[in-house]
Amino acid sequence: MVEPAGICPAAGPWKAACSITDVHRMPYFSRLILFLFCLMVLAESRKPRKRRWTGQLGASEPSHLYKKNPDMTKIRHGKPQPLLRVDDHDFTMRPAFGGPAIPVGVDVQVESLDSISEVDMDFTMTLYLRHYWKDERLAFPSASNKSMTFDGRLVKKIWVPDVFFVHSKRSFIHDTTTDNIMLRVFPDGQVLYSMRITVTAMCNMDFSHFPLDSQTCSLELESYAYTDEDLMLYWKNGDESLKTDEKISLSQFLIQKFHTTSRLAFYSSTGWYNRLYINFTLRRHIFFFLLQTYFPATLMVMLSWVSFWIDRRAVPARVSLGITTVLTMSTIITGVNASMPRVSYIKAVDIYLWVSFVFVFLSVLEYAAVNYLTTVQERKARKPQEKFPCMCGMLHSRTMTLDGSCSESEANSLAGYPRSHILTEEERQDKTGVHLALNNESSSSRKKGLLKGQVGLRIFQNTHAIDKYSRLIFPASYIFFNLIYWSVFA
Repeated sequence: MVEPAGICPAAGPWKAACSITDVHRMPYFSRLILFLFCLMVLAESRKPRKRRWTGQLGASEPSHLYKKNPDMTKIRHGKPQPLLRVDDHDFTMRPAFGGPAIPVGVDVQVESLDSISEVDMDFTMTLYLRHYWKDERLAFPSASNKSMTFDGRLVKKIWVPDVFFVHSKRSFIHDTTTDNIMLRVFPDGQVLYSMRITVTAMCNMDFSHFPLDSQTCSLELESYAYTDEDLMLYWKNGDESLKTDEKISLSQFLIQKFHTTSRLAFYSSTGWYNRLYINFTLRRHIFFFLLQTYFPATLMVMLSWVSFWIDRRAVPARVSLGITTVLTMSTIITGVNASMPRVSYIKAVDIYLWVSFVFVFLSVLEYAAVNYLTTVQERKARKPQEKFPCMCGMLHSRTMTLDGSCSESEANSLAGYPRSHILTEEERQDKTGVHLALNNESSSSRKKGLLKGQVGLRIFQNTHAIDKYSRLIFPASYIFFNLIYWSVFA
């Protein structure tokens, strides 16, 4: 059977023959294009095929011998929907704006009480300040009812209470290694806002009993912009809202107690505000001031009493001792006042130091009085002796006294003189009768025994009556002053 010309069969031996015949019949240019196309198809078929990303797991059939867990870090997720829709609300307004005042609970944990300054009349405290309030704009759905915690970056985007410290001089939020701010949001919109702050605030101190004093200082918290009609500050758990570290201690003070109070504060131009108080009472340790102030002052006063036992004729010794004690007391008073504020009232330590200074100064004046009276007394005793010199001219036994008075035998020879010209016993009672025997060699041993026996009598007779009374009056008065002082101030 013969096929018609120009028609190639679909199969059979005639198909190959027909294709070869057609190729020979094609022009040269067409055969070249066909050849190049065949080469390109052959090259593409030999290249390794790359799988395109489909975004679906399980594109390849898992083996029944080994099933590999998918790597979740390589899974592409879409942009998550934010739970807190911060951009959908206007957080420049307080929660429930136009309605009742929003309650904001506060609690404080005192970390440390760093310093107390009497000169600047302030204190420095480090604390954790926490606020609690409810903002329904921050509510989010949660199946587990768990909260979300954020750092300080979210605080700038939402509304937070504008609490500040009244009467504060310096304050800052710690920022090492990052801002010490924590924000915790609960599904129902409850918010916990916590900060770590160091604040230096003013403390009105009363130094009338210093250093036997107790001081009460307060740290005051208040809203700066919102009155009590918009924001109600309160202690979240009453007195339990204030917690302190048991290790808090100060070098000069004993912390007696911490407690909280609250009241309203009125400003004539803006209105009423809720104000919270952190009150703490400090009692000063007295032992440091006993060693540095009271004991040295007491010793200086006692040292000034030593001059009462020194011979009144030892002018350099008694004067130098008095001046030394006065200057030392002045130095102690200056040193105490240098570390204290310049208050206009008298402190307890001032009373003690100035009374001690008066005692020291009186001891100097006491010697001035003794020296003056002694000079006057000696001058009076010297005048009659200059008018009537004693004539001790006996041949057998010549005796004379150091003060110009005559012996008993010579006194009898003056019986003819008027009584006004003779020294009486009262005028000679303060003189020492040390007689020097000048008769002969056999009386030399008697002279030595007389001098030794009357040394103690001379010292006693040279002591003025003022010194005798001062030895008792000064110590008794100072002891009486100390009893009254410590019973009143201690």
